[in-house]
Amino acid sequence: MGSVRYIAVTSAKNPQVQAVKALATRKGRLEQQAFLCEGEHLVAEAISMCPERVRSVFIQAEKAGLYEGLLAPLAERSPEADDRPIPLMYRVPEHVLTALSQVQASQGVAAVVSAPPRAETLFSNRLVLLESVQDPGNVGTILRTIDGAGFEGCFLAGDCADPFSPKALRATMGSIFRVPMAWAADGLSAVMPLKAAGYAVIAASLDGDSFYERGPLPQKVCLMVGNEGAGLTAPLSAAATHRYRLPLRGGAESLNAAVAAAIMMYDLSYR
Repeated sequence: MGSVRYIAVTSAKNPQVQAVKALATRKGRLEQQAFLCEGEHLVAEAISMCPERVRSVFIQAEKAGLYEGLLAPLAERSPEADDRPIPLMYRVPEHVLTALSQVQASQGVAAVVSAPPRAETLFSNRLVLLESVQDPGNVGTILRTIDGAGFEGCFLAGDCADPFSPKALRATMGSIFRVPMAWAADGLSAVMPLKAAGYAVIAASLDGDSFYERGPLPQKVCLMVGNEGAGLTAPLSAAATHRYRLPLRGGAESLNAAVAAAIMMYDLSYR
């Protein structure tokens, strides 16, 4: 496979395997500035969208032949062209891949990917701001919906779940590589510059006006979604230019944060 370097690793105690295992924790991901993608789909997305950030690939030896086509673009990379080393390729037995895996049933391939630079601001037309959304599944699902609905970026403010955690990554289904993200210590520091730039800053709130009875909005919008239990903090909610709720016709008191965000994003995209 061209110039891709193969290294045989047979022990789960190998330092490289131990380093990958540490990526299961937020601390380990921050220290290494990397995360682990598992399975054919996520690895393919990483190779397609950001091959220069793929540090290493681990392949179960018995399944190496299945992934030759998937990994071919890595062999075609030129260190002279992008000034980055070609990622290392590790062939490992099943028990080693199981040891580093963060899922119950490994597909036989995993890749260590460098985290993108941590931006502090975004100014695309259609944005989402998540404030202390703590379920990684919700964070990942919202990122996937941002990608699907044609929104253009996401702020992660306060104590949000790590989008590079195993559960969040799986929920993104690869959208993690296409959605620009920015981090903010608090929502206000992210949203006030948007207000000053003329954005409609929309708070998803149970006590807001009916979402479907809203008037015209400017092209630039930022939809703010709060914590699953507490919602948006009072200061951030007060900073909104618009506060909307989704009408509930049945007996449910509220909707899941990711579901509510998806409904609003799609409606904002097409109306």
